[in-house]
Amino acid sequence: MEVAALRAAGTVPGLGTILVGDDGPSARYVAMKHEDCAQVGIASFHEHLPADASQADVEAAVRRFDEDPAIDAFLVQLPLPAGLDEERVLLAVDPDKDVDGLHPVNLGRLVMGAPGPLPCTPAGIVELLAAYAVPVEGRHVVVIGRGLTIGRPLALLLALRRPGCNAAVTVVHTGVADLARYVRDADVVIAAAGRAGLVTADMVKPGAAVVGAGVSWEGRKLLSDVADDVACVAGFLTPRIGGVGPMTRAMLLRNAVEAATRRVRA
Repeated sequence: MEVAALRAAGTVPGLGTILVGDDGPSARYVAMKHEDCAQVGIASFHEHLPADASQADVEAAVRRFDEDPAIDAFLVQLPLPAGLDEERVLLAVDPDKDVDGLHPVNLGRLVMGAPGPLPCTPAGIVELLAAYAVPVEGRHVVVIGRGLTIGRPLALLLALRRPGCNAAVTVVHTGVADLARYVRDADVVIAAAGRAGLVTADMVKPGAAVVGAGVSWEGRKLLSDVADDVACVAGFLTPRIGGVGPMTRAMLLRNAVEAATRRVRA
């Protein structure tokens, strides 16, 4: 609906992607993002650089996207090939065009509770829990994992006084002794450690909500941080495939649309 309203007013939201090299999963993920754009009417832009692209080549592509008025928001697909400085590349992205919501400026906005693009997977998890009426406000949420893309920003988001959040949040990780002791006390468990089968049924309080946000690969098989037996005790459980992933992509589109809306109002 928001895209249609913008287009009716003469503005076409634009989402861009920059891919360096020929990593198969990365290429497929980028392709899915452009398929999503086509479905909802967002213009998509893509630049594919060779695996031997230099640091200067990649940063020049970022500058082109920063300066292109048709691109409201974009991302540089990670990981980058060895030898490239990911931090320098990501810092070159205009924070207002940061569709992933992970630029330090936008993470700072999150810490302050200020408006800005939210990290996509954390925002998607909050929306998913709200859509299924899982109680979060005032409840104990345990986030397993402290990574930059999910664990850390998710803990910040869930602790904010805003709808679907306002929780008591505990952050743990695989280096914590007696991890199960913390998990058993949680009303909501969000596993984002990237270790297959980390959360098992004996660690989960009966009726608790469990979100499997972390995944890893065994050959060509995608494995969840949440063991299959958790389904026997959880009151709510995300599917291994088709759960958090689609929500991440949906939030990516939302960030692009919101960036286009800001451009119109500027």
